Amino acid sequence: MTNRQNPRPQRKVPFPVIVLATKGDIEAICFILRHYDGYIRTLSTKRYYDPFGYSHAVVDENIRRRLETKLITKILDFKVNKTA
Repeated sequence: MTNRQNPRPQRKVPFPVIVLATKGDIEAICFILRHYDGYIRTLSTKRYYDPFGYSHAVVDENIRRRLETKLITKILDFKVNKTA
């Protein structure tokens, strides 16, 4: 059995960016939104069928915006523990 590795290593959001985002820095929040954009798009993708029976994967913009809003809300509510 082979050990499958992730072809693309996960990059993490730098801690200073998180701290700035929790303080309401717009650029830091946008950085985090861009970081999670692919994941949010995946979660908000729905499968639709056209009149001929063909399926299409479509991003539901309403769901995508709701997920982004929820992420922003959680970022602003997040408390950074400065003791490490």
